Amino acid sequence: MSATAPEKRLYIKTYGCQMNVYDSERMADVLAPLGYGVTDSPEGADLVVLNTCHIREKATEKVYSELGQIKRMKAARAEAGGAMTIAVAGCVAQAEGEEIMRRQPAVDLVVGPQAYHQLPELIARAHRARGERLAADFAPEDKFDALPAERRPEGVTAFLTVQEGCDKFCTFCVVPYTRGEEWSRPVEAIVAEAEALAAKGVREVTLLGQNVNAYAGEGGLAGLVRRLAKIRGLDRIRYTTSHPRDMDEALIAAHGEVEALMPYLHLPVQAGSDKVLKAMNRAHTAESYLRLVEKIRAARPDIALSGDFIVGFPGERDADFEATLALVREVGYASAFSFKYSRRPGTPAAAMPGQVADEVKAERLARLQALLDEQQRAFNAAQAGRTLPVLFEKPGRHPGQLVGRSPYLQSVHVEAPERLIGQIVPVAIEASAKNSLSGQVAMAAA
Repeated sequence: MSATAPEKRLYIKTYGCQMNVYDSERMADVLAPLGYGVTDSPEGADLVVLNTCHIREKATEKVYSELGQIKRMKAARAEAGGAMTIAVAGCVAQAEGEEIMRRQPAVDLVVGPQAYHQLPELIARAHRARGERLAADFAPEDKFDALPAERRPEGVTAFLTVQEGCDKFCTFCVVPYTRGEEWSRPVEAIVAEAEALAAKGVREVTLLGQNVNAYAGEGGLAGLVRRLAKIRGLDRIRYTTSHPRDMDEALIAAHGEVEALMPYLHLPVQAGSDKVLKAMNRAHTAESYLRLVEKIRAARPDIALSGDFIVGFPGERDADFEATLALVREVGYASAFSFKYSRRPGTPAAAMPGQVADEVKAERLARLQALLDEQQRAFNAAQAGRTLPVLFEKPGRHPGQLVGRSPYLQSVHVEAPERLIGQIVPVAIEASAKNSLSGQVAMAAA
């Protein structure tokens, strides 16, 4: 593209998880050489990509509703003598396939999670009005091998996908069907990407995977963490999302031995009733989860735990829900995500007997969230009076304010000069709210 050629406008709307955030970033990367620059609005865009998620209730219908609005923009663009290409990517694309183009003919491309590296070729074919329009069944190796080596991080933190897919087949989840079997990137490829990020000023990476601690590269996730911790300038490492059955002894030990590995662990349990856990096909019990938490805390006493919970799973009785509350009280979470069970077509749980009434699910969720909120506020309040190392990421909403992250992933608001962005600075914590902390830069770092 010549220096005077007009930039083509790319609009990406991202639904759902951090994996999709990462995938959207990489889609922008693979399209940049074609002259596409990211824009904040679909109106007037040359290419619109909906990077979809299939986890939440009514997710598919939300995509079709969005497509209806974009179709009208595409028609208006055509009337004005322009053109708009519409692509649907992500898990809904994988699950729905050609049905998307049947229901919404304005869609030009359907690109599954493993095929977005082929966007340039597919777009060229679409522009010529011929060839394949559906790309949803490619090996993950092809996807990562075809990505540009260069990434353009937007700040001092970055996501880094190391593993994709799921072999667990929880009965409520569509991920094994939309993301495929578990697959791990080679260690050297991950290390090279992390080194490049560090060279561009990234101080913290979050390793991503549907089952990130099932990472099967040499040395497992523990070995990978130890390799990444040696990279100069890369001072903080996190990972998500993990599964209790893949939390091995080596990874537990790494939490106690690797300084760069942050003392914050997202370890979803989903329920506290063994009957419900068995129906979910989680392959762990409440007791085994609690013993695992004991081991982790023995290795890293200051670790903060986060979790996921589903209430109202088919067959869940009052006693089962009370068991979940009991587990929450015993563990003590620093934060958590909790949801009402929603039926996902094609999953075993959708056809299970004993579907719980929505009003019962709503009441249980309210009780669970009240307990989790209480624990989160208590954890945050306990930081007052401590001095925590904070990685400053960006300016705050108020003049002279910076926002950073504590080791426990809390937002920390501090009055400080912008020259501290990108630095890890000791902060004396003075106050807390449900989702954040505030304080003053320690005198020695001011």
